[in-house]
Amino acid sequence: MEFDELKEFLDLKADYYQSKEFIKADPIQIPHRFSKKEDIEIAGFLSATIAWGNRNSIIKSANKIMGLMEESPHDFVVSHQPKDLERFNDFVHRTFNADDLKYFMQALQNIYKVHGGIENLLGKLASKMPLQTSLHHFKKSFFELPHQARTQKHLADPLKGSAAKRINMFLRWMVRSNTTGVDFGLWKSIQPRQLSCPLDVHTGNVARKLGILKRKQNDAKAVSKLNQTLLLMDSEDPVKYDFALFGLGAFEKF
Repeated sequence: MEFDELKEFLDLKADYYQSKEFIKADPIQIPHRFSKKEDIEIAGFLSATIAWGNRNSIIKSANKIMGLMEESPHDFVVSHQPKDLERFNDFVHRTFNADDLKYFMQALQNIYKVHGGIENLLGKLASKMPLQTSLHHFKKSFFELPHQARTQKHLADPLKGSAAKRINMFLRWMVRSNTTGVDFGLWKSIQPRQLSCPLDVHTGNVARKLGILKRKQNDAKAVSKLNQTLLLMDSEDPVKYDFALFGLGAFEKF
């Protein structure tokens, strides 16, 4: 398939999949339950953090977290006391356990009270350096409080070779336009052209079958290579093709 034909094909698939129907089976439905910016951010961040494995299980676990936060993510994050974290004692989602979730609550409280929120911190970093590099420094700030070493594995670092699929997916949710009703377009300090494709098994396999990704591993280098091609297809909104690649793999078994 020639480049122009491939672009046309992926444009059609992106348009097809980035519709409200997509939300029904995707973890993005969790932040869509809220209208307040900070609630959407926190619900999105936590939902994306546990977004691996069966999608029904992800949604069930994310809904449980929201319930334990009394359906007010931002209020709970900024106002909770140490004793309030006991409600998470029985929580577990795969390898993300109660201790991990408790630390994430403490870290988010610190991010909002000390750093002015997730967007404020990441936006400032991204104004000075590439967004993937910003994620490395964001992680440093996130883990500046005392914590168990094991918890760090739940927030990826592209500078250590990770594809950082979940945090890149969260950024797509926050930054891309809400024109189609899927992503939110809440953040103005980061532009869609700065985003990277949330590379997972589906997007990686489809990209390789289409010949737009040669690297076999789903890692930071593969993300960079894929970004280069997607930017040629759309220099302002390359990550819209996440819908096409994911949809072809997950729903069409391409």
